Amino acid sequence: MAMKPRSHSHNGNGYASDASDGGSSSPSPPPSPPRHSGLSHCRRRVRSKVQYAQSLKEGFGGSILLRRNLRYLLLLPLLYVPGLLMCVGSFSALLGRPTPPGSVYRSHEMFRRLWRDIEADNSSAIELSSVWKFKRKLKEQRPCPNSTSGQRFESSGPSGYLIVEANGGLNQQRSAICNAVAVAGLLNAILVIPQFDFHSVWRDPSEFGDIYDEDHFIATLEGYVKVVKKLPDALMEMHDYNITNVPTFRIQAWASVSYYLEEVYPVLQKQGVIRVAPFANRLAMNVPRHIQYLRCLTNYEALKFSSPISILANKIVNRMVEKSSRTGGKYVSVHLRFEEDMVAFSCCVYDGGKAENIEMDSVREKGWRGKFKRKDRIILPGLNRITGKCPLSPLEVGMMLRGMGFCNGTSIYLASGKIYQAERHLAPLLKMFPHLHTKESLVTPDELAPFKGYSSRLAALDYMVCLFSEVFVTTQGGNFPHFLMGHRRFLYYGHAKTIMPDKRKLVVLLQDMGLSWKAFKYQMKEMLDESDRKGILVPRVRKFNRKTSVYTYPLPECRCLQKSHNTERNSNSSFFN
Repeated sequence: MAMKPRSHSHNGNGYASDASDGGSSSPSPPPSPPRHSGLSHCRRRVRSKVQYAQSLKEGFGGSILLRRNLRYLLLLPLLYVPGLLMCVGSFSALLGRPTPPGSVYRSHEMFRRLWRDIEADNSSAIELSSVWKFKRKLKEQRPCPNSTSGQRFESSGPSGYLIVEANGGLNQQRSAICNAVAVAGLLNAILVIPQFDFHSVWRDPSEFGDIYDEDHFIATLEGYVKVVKKLPDALMEMHDYNITNVPTFRIQAWASVSYYLEEVYPVLQKQGVIRVAPFANRLAMNVPRHIQYLRCLTNYEALKFSSPISILANKIVNRMVEKSSRTGGKYVSVHLRFEEDMVAFSCCVYDGGKAENIEMDSVREKGWRGKFKRKDRIILPGLNRITGKCPLSPLEVGMMLRGMGFCNGTSIYLASGKIYQAERHLAPLLKMFPHLHTKESLVTPDELAPFKGYSSRLAALDYMVCLFSEVFVTTQGGNFPHFLMGHRRFLYYGHAKTIMPDKRKLVVLLQDMGLSWKAFKYQMKEMLDESDRKGILVPRVRKFNRKTSVYTYPLPECRCLQKSHNTERNSNSSFFN
């Protein structure tokens, strides 16, 4: 019988206590930093204030002060509740006032009202080759460290073996892999090829070698971090050939360099091997330059998709280029998050009426088992919409792009899972952009068959097609668009070439039934200009003071790698070979 793993939990003091966790690892995002358990302290403070107030009662001035404070305290809930209701329009409705602008989905009505103008408007179509006007002059960067000169990481021999379990979807796992290499470099450890956690949300049993080229990964990191495919037999025997028996760390999210050096490193040296599970976002963004470089090297050089993924992705990209002959082989890619589970989780209301509400309630109950019915859970669809938390519908994406000047001859690649009520929701988008393609429409059933049932492999195909589009459109947050924006900044001279819609502004415009098509176009072109401007932003990074993700904003630290990359699509065969 296998022993239960020893778990070294991080509870603010690092390597502190042993716990039995059965070797399981949570697939959910890392928890927030633990709050200070100061409840009793707060209660003592409250009691002391009350006692003080009672003592003041003996005096006239104290009595007045107490009554004033109590009056203010009683007013707070009275002000809070109406304010909350007004956010979603309920209180306004009771008073006979209109709901807040943008809080109600009326985009389908707006589309019907403006369709004739949209259909007739191709006169001022934007040229894909001239969408992006802002340019950034990149500064010269010092040479990268390499395997024969510069920074070395194995000055006194390896300290031990590092095992990590990468959880989440494709790009959360990608983040974990890059961080694992960085931690291995920091600890002077030998990295075992990361394991992928299987979970019902992603339902993908793929292993590292199914997604990435293992040999290329190991060879690229040679001289920086030693990578092996498995633990030596001697160590496996010591732990009864059960990887979960290896001493396990549960590390707090965004752990600092000092934590790893002071808490993890001594245990690694003593034990010879440690396991970190789960391993998503377990390393701070502020790390030394040579460690940050390892993240860059891993993300942009070492992580090359496996041959089956690369071969099919190359075919899809080439077919998109062929179908985009009207625009010089250039196309627009859209990451559309309008799958059934995404719509349900957002708690947003669209144009499906009562039937949609019943269906979404059922999906939420099936997928999250009462989470949305808890007494402390308040669902505010209107508030979600005006704060930009609702996924854009296909119709809204189409109106936005036509407003920005993309004509109906533009080729669109749709990167998405199964769209919620696809036939109904995709119909208006197809009217606006008849040259709409997906991976399913660009490959044969036989070509796609090996990928069916593997969500990460399918996402990898979408990733590559989006990477080489002239314009990438993100409609909802998440790791996929953030990694893509960073990768595109790395490839395209510091420009993300990405449309990032201001959804707070967009929902207000799409509810304004008095707005003309001309006025809407003016607003959309301003939104495109803003995306153009933001696309070239490079955060100011001072020593140990990075506040943004290096995966979304890879410059300036990753700039030294750019010299080995040609940014033209036709010269990027290295991505597929």
